[in-house]
Amino acid sequence: MSDPLLRVEGVTKEFVGRRSATKRTRDVLRAVDDVSFEVRRGETLGIVGESGCGKSTLARLILRLIEPTSGRVTFDGIELTALDPDAMRRLRRRVQIVFQDPYSTLNPRMSVTDLVGEPLVIHGIGTSAERRERVFETLEVVGITRAQAARKPHEFSGGQRQRIAIARALVADPELLVLDEPVASLDVSIQAQVLNLLGDLQERLGLTYVFIVHDLAVAEHFCDRVLVLYLGSIMELAASRTLFSGPLHPYTRALVSAAPIPDPAIERTRTRIVLPGEVSGPLERASGCRFEPRCPVGHGRPRCSGEEPALLEMGPGQWAACHYAGESPTGEAVHDSYALVEEEQTP
Repeated sequence: MSDPLLRVEGVTKEFVGRRSATKRTRDVLRAVDDVSFEVRRGETLGIVGESGCGKSTLARLILRLIEPTSGRVTFDGIELTALDPDAMRRLRRRVQIVFQDPYSTLNPRMSVTDLVGEPLVIHGIGTSAERRERVFETLEVVGITRAQAARKPHEFSGGQRQRIAIARALVADPELLVLDEPVASLDVSIQAQVLNLLGDLQERLGLTYVFIVHDLAVAEHFCDRVLVLYLGSIMELAASRTLFSGPLHPYTRALVSAAPIPDPAIERTRTRIVLPGEVSGPLERASGCRFEPRCPVGHGRPRCSGEEPALLEMGPGQWAACHYAGESPTGEAVHDSYALVEEEQTP
């Protein structure tokens, strides 16, 4: 771990709707709202949250696949948001993405050799023979043999297709990989294989990961730090072990309590925190804390309903955006293992 490789500062993304016959103004959806964080070299930062919280939008903003409404993204001292299209295109070989669905991200008409070699052609790397050899070497690293390289994507399983997608991202020798739920569409046994592969590649190649994930068990064991998003804003950010052993934000505690633990003894003694209601609609933002309508700690409190909390460091390396971080619904301080063993229950 060293100096930040990636720095995101105050990034916001708004989508403006169309005017309708009954409305004079356009609706504005703020999908990502003033998000700031850093990722150090060699680190894996996990980004978790419910569907629709802005995880994938944030991933695309980092790579400038979509343009931010405001804020800055800096990679290795270079402000990506200030680059012209040609300069951004040249830099893309250093920052790559692996998408969630390998079925839709691989061109069915192209062979694996051509698919993986396409980034080398785009960036003008090597001769034809050198590119072909580099493709074979990269495929072998992810477990695809030379004999399989002439096949089309439909001839491979889901796990193999994701390996091919990883090879395509790696072939141009990037420094940062944005992984947008790369194992979500795979069977559990295949998920473990792909995660082990990603861990080995990170250690061997010195890669840095931004890992978008919805599975908290994966986030806990694979990520160095975890960032929790809710309705486009950061609720909590901490080292993985700290966050899962002692979450401070009520939303994080609810997420952690919902994650199953493969130990019947612990499962019998833990309490599931069930949040009332549903995630607010994209245009139904609360005036204060965006989590207040569902919060078991702050719901109905004047400060929570009228003042949006700032993201503050509550402990060494642990940040939370909550006026009453660490309190239980009764107003008492939360025990370190609150989410895991809150109170004993009858088996």
